Amino acid sequence: MGISIWQLLIVLVIVMLLFGTKKLRNLGSDLGGAVKGFRSAVKQGTDEADEAAKLEQADEGVIEGEVANREQDRASS
Repeated sequence: MGISIWQLLIVLVIVMLLFGTKKLRNLGSDLGGAVKGFRSAVKQGTDEADEAAKLEQADEGVIEGEVANREQDRASS
């Protein structure tokens, strides 16, 4: 009980009559641009998240080094 090829063709013809081929072409290019923009935003977001994680790890190393220096100062006093 699925949709047959003939039903899809009838729907396609009706959509083309309502909107016209020029609007459908513009809609397709707009949709493609939106998908491209979404992909680049997702990639940029993951790159920023990776960079933030690297900075966080570097900060943890600095804090651990400061703690070790303070402990050495206390031990030598």
